[in-house]
Amino acid sequence: MRKITLTAAIVMLAAPLAAQTSPQVTNDLTVERTLQQYRICNDRPTRPTWMEEVHPREAYKAVALMELYEVRAWETIATAGDCGCDARFPAWDISDAEYQETYAQLTQAEHSALRREWIEVRKQLEPTVREICEAQGNW
Repeated sequence: MRKITLTAAIVMLAAPLAAQTSPQVTNDLTVERTLQQYRICNDRPTRPTWMEEVHPREAYKAVALMELYEVRAWETIATAGDCGCDARFPAWDISDAEYQETYAQLTQAEHSALRREWIEVRKQLEPTVREICEAQGNW
C-alpha cells in the first residue's frame, strides 16, 4: 500500500512539470524557410527561379539541369585541377543558358536518355574529381 501511495505522489508531482515542458500547439501553418547549412561551401549560388517553380509534371527538366550543372562543374575541376568553391559550385547562368538553348524543348524520354549519358560522364570523372577535391578538403 505504501508503494502505491508513493507512486501516486510522484506521478501527481511530475504531471504539472510534464505539462510545462510540452511543446506549444498552434494553428499557424506558416512555413519558415531557413538557409541550408552544408558541410562544405556554404556560399553556393541560388538555383534559377524556374527550377523552384516548375510544375511537378515537368520536374524532369529541373533534374536534367541539375545533372548538367554538376557534369560541367566536374569537367572544370578535372581540367583545371582546382576544387575551390567557385569551381565546385559555379554560377548557374552558363549551365542554365546551355540547357535552355539546347535541351529545354526535348521530350521527357529524350531528357532521360541525356541524363543517362551525363551520369556516365560523371562516373568517368568521379575518381579524378574526388582525388582533387579530397586533397583540397572539398569532397
